[in-house]
Amino acid sequence: MTERRPLMGLCPIGKFVFSHEDAIRQKQALQARLRERGVRFVDLDGVLPDGLVREQAHVDAVVRHFRAAEIDCLFVPHCNFGTEGAVGMIASKLAVPTLLWGPRDDAPRPDGSRLRDSLCGMFASSKVMHKLGVRYTYIENCRIDDALFDRGVMNFLRAVNVAGVFRKGVRIGHIGQRIDFFWTTIVNESELLERFKVEVLPIDMVDFIAHVRDRISRGAASYAEQAKAMRHDCVVEGFADDAPLVNILAVRDQMLALGEQHGLDAFAVQDFTSLVDAMGAYCFFSNSLVSESYPIGCESDIHGAISSVLLQRADFDRQPVFLADVTVRHPTDDNGVLLWHAGAPVSMKHPDDRVRLGTHWILPSPLAGMPHFRLKDGPLTVVRFDGDRGEYRLAVGQGASMEGPFTLNNYVWMKVDNWPRWERLLMEGPFIHHSAMAYGHVADAVVEACRYIPGLEAVRLDAAGTST
Repeated sequence: MTERRPLMGLCPIGKFVFSHEDAIRQKQALQARLRERGVRFVDLDGVLPDGLVREQAHVDAVVRHFRAAEIDCLFVPHCNFGTEGAVGMIASKLAVPTLLWGPRDDAPRPDGSRLRDSLCGMFASSKVMHKLGVRYTYIENCRIDDALFDRGVMNFLRAVNVAGVFRKGVRIGHIGQRIDFFWTTIVNESELLERFKVEVLPIDMVDFIAHVRDRISRGAASYAEQAKAMRHDCVVEGFADDAPLVNILAVRDQMLALGEQHGLDAFAVQDFTSLVDAMGAYCFFSNSLVSESYPIGCESDIHGAISSVLLQRADFDRQPVFLADVTVRHPTDDNGVLLWHAGAPVSMKHPDDRVRLGTHWILPSPLAGMPHFRLKDGPLTVVRFDGDRGEYRLAVGQGASMEGPFTLNNYVWMKVDNWPRWERLLMEGPFIHHSAMAYGHVADAVVEACRYIPGLEAVRLDAAGTST
């Protein structure tokens, strides 16, 4: 997967009072720290004297510079005090997510004087930004080598990446149409486009199947070799010959081609029964393979696809996500729940398991192709974007894998802090059972992102934790 990190505009703030030399030292230490952390940034060196904003006359030059660089977010560290008018105007004009922080002030010198009053300056700047309607994130006043600083910067960048989904727009390819009895996945496409820049590209199922068959006829020899390899790599059950395996692979390739052709960010797929009947196989393993590159909302779940994109961006697109069902409670642990469905990315497989392609776990169909494998252990974050009647919410929570009974398809048992709380919040709506899940704890960042997404309310399922 291609890692995506936002570009930060580093806008160090000083003032004509307090030590200019100390402000320069603070700026240089900050630049070095950001480089160590792999933060992409452009600063004001060569644009302003000593690369510091010290008066309101600097505003226009700063705004021009950062607009030309096409920054995704703004960082206004207060290096000795704060020129609050300039801070407010720069942040207001650029209208991007803004981060406010200043180094913890040193003790007064023996003569009673102070090199800086960063905390005091930030109080002034925060008031001006609030007055001008600037949305900003604040890192508690701390030293640059404190873990709190690193955690705050990375959490902010993750939040910027999540909010960028709706600031820049997202495109979802919908293969087929919603199945009649899935009322839970009815969405308002027009409202999604108008309010959140979510474009749904309809992909006709008849055309999709025709293109899959054309791929098979043109690539018969290659697909035969791949099907042979699949039988070697997976436990394959229920297929008398390789034709259904070839169909599964061709479905994968057609989805990948559509993603590239149309610049898609995710898919929503009808999954059954038209595709199943035409291919002579369940094609959820196609989803397993495609989801290494594109998030997939099964069962025509557009909101589920959006949930998956948001969660994937929270980790800078470094790992895939899986749209799982929140299914049953753990049989013996009141705080355990099953995350389960089919089509999980193969990279999520538990190292002790092997992929098995078999029949459907509950439907009485003779067709095979359903992937069965347990998911790996680790910390987990789950996210669900949903809404009704114009009100949209984002449910976010963290947990960790736990021991639990064997079941079929793709699954992991998750332990959380207080499942009855989770259950009630999810039941009270507007959420359904599909939730995007990924490994790692990034809930703080997803919640913070809602600060920059008008019209989206965060619902924290667990007690607020710490992102990693």
